[in-house]
Formats: sequence, C-alpha cells, structure tokens
Amino acid sequence: MVEEYMRIVELNEETKDSLLEKLLKRSPGSYGQYEQAVNEIISQVRSRGDAALSEYTLQFDKCHITAGNIRVTREEIREAYEKVEPAFVEVMKKSAANIIRFHEKQLHNSWIVPNEDGVILGQKISPIAISGVYVPGGKAAYPSSVLMNVLPAKVAGVPRIIMATPPGADGKINPGTLVAADIAGVHEIYKAGGAQAVAAMAFGTESVPRVDKITGPGNIFVALAKKACFGYVSIDSVAGPSEILVLADESANPEYVAADLLSQAEHDEMASAILITDSKELAQAVSKEAARFAGQLSRKDIIEKSLADYGYILLAPNMEKAIDAANEIASEHLEILTKNPFETMTKIKNAGAVFLGEYSCEPLGDYFAGPNHILPTNGTARFFSPLNVDDFMKKTSIISYSKEALSKVHKDIELFAQKEGLTAHANSIKVRFKE
Repeated sequence: MVEEYMRIVELNEETKDSLLEKLLKRSPGSYGQYEQAVNEIISQVRSRGDAALSEYTLQFDKCHITAGNIRVTREEIREAYEKVEPAFVEVMKKSAANIIRFHEKQLHNSWIVPNEDGVILGQKISPIAISGVYVPGGKAAYPSSVLMNVLPAKVAGVPRIIMATPPGADGKINPGTLVAADIAGVHEIYKAGGAQAVAAMAFGTESVPRVDKITGPGNIFVALAKKACFGYVSIDSVAGPSEILVLADESANPEYVAADLLSQAEHDEMASAILITDSKELAQAVSKEAARFAGQLSRKDIIEKSLADYGYILLAPNMEKAIDAANEIASEHLEILTKNPFETMTKIKNAGAVFLGEYSCEPLGDYFAGPNHILPTNGTARFFSPLNVDDFMKKTSIISYSKEALSKVHKDIELFAQKEGLTAHANSIKVRFKE
C-alpha cells in the first residue's frame, strides 16, 4: 500500500492557483476538438430531421429507429415495472415526494400593484410551454437524474414534458429510467441519444417536438450540443465532471471523509475529490482510509485515475485560509465536517450544495433529501444556482399608466430619448400630448 494514497499538499497561493487552473481544464469549453463533429450533427438533424436522427442512432447506438418506433409506448413502460424491484419503485416514490415538497417552497405568485396616481405595475409568472430532459444511457442508468430534472418542471406547472434517452441495440430503454420517468410524470419519451437528441429537441423533427428548455446531464458531445443550441433554446447549464470538496477540522471522522471523497471519485476519471483541512493528522488518516476503501469498491480503477489526476488533500495553516480556498474553488458539493458546521457555513459564499455535519453525506443529496442534485460545476457556483422551479418559469412585466400619470413624466421620458438620439421614441410619448 502506498503510504500517501491521496497527495497531501500545503495550501498556499501557488498551490491553490495551480489547482484552480487544473480543475478548470475539465470544463466542456476546453474540448474544442469535438465541436466540429457536434456542429455537423446539429446541422444534419436541423435540416434533415428524422432521417438524420435515425442514421445517427444506427451509427452510435446500433439501433434502427423510425417514426413508428421512436416513441416509448405504454406497453414498454408496463414491461419496465415488471423488471424493476418493487422495493426500488417505492424508494423512488419516496424520493419523488421529498423532491416535490422541497421545490414547492420555491414557487412564486404573480403580483400587480396599483398606485393612486394612475400607475399599475406588476409581474406575471407562467411556466414554459414544453420542457425537454436528456437522460444518459450506456452502461450506467441514473433514475435519480430523471426525478431531479422532471419534478421541478412539474411543480412549475409545465404542461408538456418530454424525455430523450438513447436506446440499447435491442431498442430497449433501461427499465429504471422508464419507471422513474413514469413516476415523475413525463408525458413523452423518445429513443434518441447524444448530440443528435439535443438537436432534435432544440429544433424539432417530424417526430420529436421542439422544446423551450433542455436540461439533464450527458457526455462531452451532449454538453457541447447544449452549448451550441443555447439561444435557440434555453438550457440548464453546460455541466462539467462531478466534484466534491470536504472542509474538515481535527474533529472529523477520517473514515467518513474518505468514504465521501470516493463517492464522487467513482463517477468518472475526471471527477474531482478534494479535502481541505488544518489538521495534518486528519489528512494522513484520510489518505490511508481512502486506500483501504478503494481496494474494496467495484469502480476501483475509475477512483484511482480520478484521485491521481484530480484528488487532493490541501493542508491549510488555519481554518480561515481553508474557508477562503473553499470559496475560491466554489465546489459543486461542499461538505462541512467541523466542530460547529452551522457556524462555518455562515462564512461560505460559493457552493452548489452544502452538507452540514457527519450524517449529511453527499449521496443523501444525490438521491433522497429533496434539494436538486443538478448543480453548478467548474467554479460556476460563484454565479449559478442549482436547477430549480424558476428555471421552468418565465416572468412577464406588466405596465399600465393613465393619461394623468404619463402627463406628469412625459417630458422626462422625451428628454431621455432625445439624449440617446432616439427621436421616434421621444415622438411616441410626445404625440400623446400635442398642444
């Protein structure tokens, strides 16, 4: 066993800057070599619709899809229920209830305020008409992502929710994915994956409807396709690889810390797992525990590659410096394992989701607690939020002035317009008050 399984590095400005630079290179924006291929797929689907979608599905998924079988049937969903363990169905239903309960608290009402001077101002809040969720296929299936993407849209009142997910070579969709979609209330499910599915939802084809927003995770091709289609359609984010940062002092249990770090390292080789602590003893103990756990876990090879490239234990001179570094890294998931985690949390400015205390481990948020697990990555927690109900709502401003109200301010508005050189703007006001 290697004594220092996870590298332990002294935290200073140089090591912090080097780490930030390395982490940012994992962003989908750093993979320009794939953009040309993605743009060609989007162009073909946009111009040729179902024909291009069918060709790409055959090429990448080895499955022959036509307009007649691209949409999942109720019979296929019934078959999926027969293949999923009843206990798991019940767990997904419990998780869905928690997610709905949390997101219902995010709802806002339209408002309108009439003033005595003849001015009426307000805001009309309404859901988008149709949302689309992308769900990865392949070796791994993530029913939890189905729930997290669909249920906020459902709570928002989106009347039509569709899902696209790649089929297997046999034309089947993962049963757990189908059951989760049914529990969440997806209206239509289409057998399409990759950049071609994103393009189909962004621009529409003969079979797949055009949506207003696309959410959901995917590989680099999916991420780049969402980025390329942004503007034609809204998206949640261009997500990077998963990441966790644990902020801990000497009171933390090294076994818990190591287990939590590895819970994210197992996602993929580019996942990031970082511990920042002011305790050298904890740092060394966590490294040893991580080595012990990794030897027992099924995704050991992925974990070890992830830790070798993006796993760090940063040894800070004090907790204040540790907190400063955590704020600069702005991790997707931040666990706080200190003597008083709630007090430490008040100093945190940037994180996608914060987990407080030794029994609030990251997988709790992934699967069950209720807050959304679709979170900002690659430092974007500095300015982005988790997926939420607002992502599926649009706000329309309401303005009404009486003649008397406008007469009191019309000269001010005319002056403003004239100073910007927009005489037609000024005239639009002026014509209402001709002598």
